[in-house]
Amino acid sequence: MTSRPASEKTPEFASILYLDGVSVSFDGFKALNSLSLVIEPGEMRAIIGPNGAGKTTMMDVITGKTRPDEGEVFFKGNIDLTKHDEAYIANLGIGRKFQKPTVFESQTVFNNLELSLKGDKGIMTTLFAALGDADVARIMEVLEIIRLSERANWLAGNLSHGQKQWLEIGMLLMQDPDLLLVDEPVAGMTDAETEQTSDLLRKISENHSVVVVEHDMEFIRALDTKVTVLHEGSVLAEGSLDVVQNNQRVIDVYLGR
Repeated sequence: MTSRPASEKTPEFASILYLDGVSVSFDGFKALNSLSLVIEPGEMRAIIGPNGAGKTTMMDVITGKTRPDEGEVFFKGNIDLTKHDEAYIANLGIGRKFQKPTVFESQTVFNNLELSLKGDKGIMTTLFAALGDADVARIMEVLEIIRLSERANWLAGNLSHGQKQWLEIGMLLMQDPDLLLVDEPVAGMTDAETEQTSDLLRKISENHSVVVVEHDMEFIRALDTKVTVLHEGSVLAEGSLDVVQNNQRVIDVYLGR
């Protein structure tokens, strides 16, 4: 990993994530329109909004998949994310979980976490290398967090949809990211799995910053955290779920549909 240029800007705050005036256009369509957002260290934030509001594009910009046309995107105060690619940004400490879980279904739950250990090991090297005590302890710790300790030796392909989602979150945790971006984690889950997922994310937010994009309002309420509403690529409203649900503009463009 190369060192950061000394010329990179150092904003006068200690936010984990800072977006200011970020705009992105695709063939004339403005997916993000001067979007500004600040996430503090250790904060969990829920992002909601109608389809096309810019939620996915926002995460693409943060993770380096999409370059903004204009605006600033800083991580941990002084790291300019617009200057780095996806792999570099992932190594900086930003983990992203997509809506559809992607796990190694032919490997055990334990091996999935082992393959995700922080480091530069290849898959074959990892599978046949001897694990150190610290690595085993970390895997066992994450298994406990994601509530799959009793299924450590199961093939990942035999897990339920919800359990696969938890395993993928666990795979991200193995990288020990400072910031997790989680896209619609409870889509397709049972009510019981949804409840357990809210507990899981609240637990994770004790040691990590977490941004959750979701449509399920009951799940958002269970997270009990600040909500940002996006509309047409910019912030429409922010506050508690009760505050944004009673915002007339939010009702008109999103909740009233």
